[in-house]
Amino acid sequence: MVESAPVKIINLDVLKPHKPDIIEFGKAIEKEKSVSAVNLQVYAIDEKTESIKLVLEGTNLDFESIRKIIEDFGAVVHSIDKAVIGKKEIIDFPEVK
Repeated sequence: MVESAPVKIINLDVLKPHKPDIIEFGKAIEKEKSVSAVNLQVYAIDEKTESIKLVLEGTNLDFESIRKIIEDFGAVVHSIDKAVIGKKEIIDFPEVK
């Protein structure tokens, strides 16, 4: 059996209702024990929803627990756009244009 490597950073694209706002939404996610920092940014708004970029950091993020919190707010993960996994830091990819 392969030992599981720690997940340190996850970037998500999330579609959520307008309520709660991103501050309340982010605080709820930050309470999850594996999360040490949350960064949220709204990049699109329509009549009933907003699309946000959600960056999570921790020493070993529990993605399934985080996804449950997101879904409990009526939101959905559209995609996982980035993940940093392993015991040491690596140089990041250059920005894709």
